[in-house]
Amino acid sequence: MLLVSTNYAPEHAGIGPYATQIAEHWADLGHETHVLAGMPHYPAWSVEPEYKGALRRTEQRAGVTVHRRAHTVPPRQTAVKRALFEGSILLHGAVAPPRMPRPDAVLAQMPSLAGGVLAARLAARWKVPYVPVVQDLMGAAAAQSGISGGDKAAAIAGRAEAYALKRATLVGVIHETFVDRVVGMGVDPGRIRLVPNWSHVAVPTKPRGETRHHLGWGPGETVVLHSGNMGLKQGLEVLVGAARLDPNVRFVLMGDGSQRAALADLSADVPNLDIIPPAADGEFPDILAAADVLAVTQHAAVLDMSVPSKLTSYFQTGRPVVASVAAEGGTAQEVERSGAGVLVPPEDPEALLKAVRALAEDPEGADALGAAGPRHVAAHLSREAGLARIDALIDEALGGPRP
Repeated sequence: MLLVSTNYAPEHAGIGPYATQIAEHWADLGHETHVLAGMPHYPAWSVEPEYKGALRRTEQRAGVTVHRRAHTVPPRQTAVKRALFEGSILLHGAVAPPRMPRPDAVLAQMPSLAGGVLAARLAARWKVPYVPVVQDLMGAAAAQSGISGGDKAAAIAGRAEAYALKRATLVGVIHETFVDRVVGMGVDPGRIRLVPNWSHVAVPTKPRGETRHHLGWGPGETVVLHSGNMGLKQGLEVLVGAARLDPNVRFVLMGDGSQRAALADLSADVPNLDIIPPAADGEFPDILAAADVLAVTQHAAVLDMSVPSKLTSYFQTGRPVVASVAAEGGTAQEVERSGAGVLVPPEDPEALLKAVRALAEDPEGADALGAAGPRHVAAHLSREAGLARIDALIDEALGGPRP
């Protein structure tokens, strides 16, 4: 098997953990598994120290052979810099494809446009099935996220996506809101399969009070936590605005990303807002569970191009979610489907703060809301179920029965 994914372990946020768990699952089943990946850089958008200066590297990780190729890493996102990033991945992967036996199938994790194109070309060269899994739609993302030069970038990205998707044996999408756009790119609806992501983190193990004390969060303090990428589409300015409105509520942004420095500047005079580094994998579930409210935010324009992977982690921890997102988008649908959160209008600090206060004033109701998350994970988002869906997708592409 060959998996093409720009993001891979040791990256611990975004799609990296999903790519890693798929590949390691295949290796555990006894399949010879190879991954074509980039250098670890996400979400900090800075190459990790042990990989700096490396042009190519082949390494063994948990039974998987990982072929890494260097690429540009823009610390600040613009359409031009993103294009250079994707172009460097495509060029290096085309010039130096992985040295490996002919695989039985090729799976690609998109939103990497270059990764999708590379996977399609490699599969065509080997004459084997090619299956992309759409995690984000980059054409729609460029148009909806507010990136500089987004309109032109959206047109170019849309053409690259269409190229990669139309050549697929089957196309997996993580959410049903992606289907219409994929069909609009020329993909036969009969070749599209729904393969939702799963919760890739462990359940919390430490008492909440112990973790809160370690983090310096007071026992009676209301803590709102956002975890994950700090990019343009997240619209995290809404949390800065909410923090300004109530100094008695602590807001915490945990993670990294292209907008981290800008958010730090914007919140420099807001003492009740903290920006902290990403948590270690072993501490991550306990920190999420220690918060009173978990926040997911998106710009109002973000509708059908992305469903944040953080939601599957949020639901696992048993804390209520406040989603500042467009009501008609896929993120809102997932929060409503889980029963573990409340929706507020996007880009509205007052509405977000009002929802946080309501949960703080009704701790029993907040706990009941949060408890729906683990139930939803157990019923629909387990790792076993998610990996079984990927296996069924590959089996069907190889000529097996449709599940």
